[in-house]
Amino acid sequence: MMESQPLQEPTATAPAAGEEQAGAPPAVVPGKEFTRTCKGLVVVLIGGYVLLQLLPSSLNYLAIIPSKTIPYVWTVFTAGYIEQVLPGAIGSSLGLLFCGKDIEPVWGRKEFLKFIILVNSICGILAFCFAIGLYYVTGKESFLVTPLSGFHGCLAGFLVALKQLLPNLELPMCFFWKIKAKWMPFFVVCFSSIMAFIVPDSINFLPTLVSGMYVSWLYLRYFQRNPLTGLKGDPSDEFSFPSLFPAAMRPVTDPVANLFDRMLCARSRPSEVALPISDPTKASRRRERGERVLEERLAADHAVDTEAPAHGHGTAED
Repeated sequence: MMESQPLQEPTATAPAAGEEQAGAPPAVVPGKEFTRTCKGLVVVLIGGYVLLQLLPSSLNYLAIIPSKTIPYVWTVFTAGYIEQVLPGAIGSSLGLLFCGKDIEPVWGRKEFLKFIILVNSICGILAFCFAIGLYYVTGKESFLVTPLSGFHGCLAGFLVALKQLLPNLELPMCFFWKIKAKWMPFFVVCFSSIMAFIVPDSINFLPTLVSGMYVSWLYLRYFQRNPLTGLKGDPSDEFSFPSLFPAAMRPVTDPVANLFDRMLCARSRPSEVALPISDPTKASRRRERGERVLEERLAADHAVDTEAPAHGHGTAED
């Protein structure tokens, strides 16, 4: 399998001949090859698991242990790349490879790595805060001493990115069942919440999954420079907060979406947030039409100016 080149241009389908695009950005298509960046990150994930097997004490310095995080502050940044069990290392590696091959060609290597570092770091901070909060609420010391780590927060963020880029992409859940990418974040949250009640220990994964989705949606919705349109964020209705949930939950999700818009859109430049995604192309077409009209008017004025002296000269001769 050939490796993809770094910093690829956005992958898009070419428009059909004679088809009116109506200013829409190019359509994103699924990637076909595992990228070099993803392969390198898989080495990091597998290497972290192997390191824990060779030096078990290194877990204290790489994973988040809430009771020790204040001296070892760096663990909130390193925990996202440390898998403690083999199934986690394998699952995270596969998820990274298959999600990354669709996302990185559109974003480019720099933005892809920026997204991973940002989501993993904020998830680490939120996981620490959530563990401290659970300790004060329940009084259980296990929340202070349980090591927290794993790449699952970033994987949850990848699902939100796939919803944005390829909402109708069918992701395999098992041998005979597939689910569209646009419903995958909601499905994962529901499944993880149910598992938290069935298997109490799995509640440690739930805050990281939810925060990974939440942080990635906020970043993609309001802050990322969209590589396909050049605009800041994605103000489309298809990527609004209520779109993450079924329509039946709109009475609950709409007020939350409005709150996000008031807090974050007000701080952004209206020219970057309020415009729809198709505006850059439409504006370019309007400029081209305006230039053509201006050239036609100038040519007409020039023709009138050249005809007037000739007419005046003919009158003088008579």
